[in-house]
Amino acid sequence: MRWFNYSEFDSPDEPGSGNLMDQDFLEMLDEARSRAGIPFVVSSGYRTEDYNKILRQSGYKTSSNSSHMKGCAADIAYQTPQECFLIVAALIEAGFDRVGIGPGFIHCDTDGEKKRDVCWTYY
Repeated sequence: MRWFNYSEFDSPDEPGSGNLMDQDFLEMLDEARSRAGIPFVVSSGYRTEDYNKILRQSGYKTSSNSSHMKGCAADIAYQTPQECFLIVAALIEAGFDRVGIGPGFIHCDTDGEKKRDVCWTYY
């Protein structure tokens, strides 16, 4: 990877778990980062089942079958509407067809078991 380190994708409760990320996903994300021309800050990468449960119990709108637990999803932080646009455009250009936009983050995944060509919000 040109733009990322595996540790950026670690689940907070399992150091080293970023190594469990899907390689094809990471290559696509790296390509999107190149296209965007701005840094991508990973706010959530790989998640253990336990950590995903903690998020759900804390009120976060994460799925019980989250793609993060499969290593084929990430949330990228943004701070301005322009950053949001640049990131979303780059993700789509790089081939992502599952994108969710939330307050301050953009979710992307390559989960082949879920519906394709979708964009949603977490608002």
